Amino acid sequence: MIKVKSTAELARMRASCRMAAQVRDQVAAAIKPGVTTQELDEYARDTIAALGGKSAFWGYRGFPGHICVSVNDEVVHGIPGKRVVQLGDVLSVDFGVVYDGFVGDTATTVMVGVTDAEVIRLITVTEQALQAAIEKAVVGNRLSDISHAVERVAVRAGFGIVRDFVGHGIGRKMHEDPQIPNFGAPGRGPRLRAGMTFALEPMLNMGGPEVEVMPDGWTVLTKDRKPSAHFEHTVAVAEGQAEVLTCAKNE
Repeated sequence: MIKVKSTAELARMRASCRMAAQVRDQVAAAIKPGVTTQELDEYARDTIAALGGKSAFWGYRGFPGHICVSVNDEVVHGIPGKRVVQLGDVLSVDFGVVYDGFVGDTATTVMVGVTDAEVIRLITVTEQALQAAIEKAVVGNRLSDISHAVERVAVRAGFGIVRDFVGHGIGRKMHEDPQIPNFGAPGRGPRLRAGMTFALEPMLNMGGPEVEVMPDGWTVLTKDRKPSAHFEHTVAVAEGQAEVLTCAKNE
């Protein structure tokens, strides 16, 4: 069942999502050659704590980090560690914040001195796919209209769509109903209602869609070892235009 948030609940979600956006932007700004992914994790931990929240990822199903940091051909769920960021790297930073009983979930992909035009195009198109999904998260649409919007952008650009991992409902828990694939025919599934809240997160690969999980049980790699990109916003369904909750300036 898709939960519809009340006005009071949406206000609390705005606060948690605003915090997530603030941490996301600060961690992204800290990414530079020479920093380790563990240092980024520690910075996120300290920033979240200073703001009065807590990581939704730390200990979640045993995850050993406060954020996920996925580099180059790592799609999602990369574990922070000793890896040193290099020029030319692409880093996906994904995390959730718990504040006042609600979760804000967001992700961004950062390029570190990338000059490869095709990698830059991958990042640009993935962000465009997220925007296309957000535009469909409005009252009266069907759930699969969101999925189809991502697929349409990705297919036109010739990139692989990760099918094994999907967007999801969000609220008091990080993962609520429904699951939201990044592919599918339009016009299917439940009608969208004001107050539904979703974490929309396209994951696109430069090569094929196939992925595999590393022996650590978490890190997801592209099977062909080509780069991947990932963007995510938590949004609230509304009339005419969805509200992006993980915008640093949401009110």
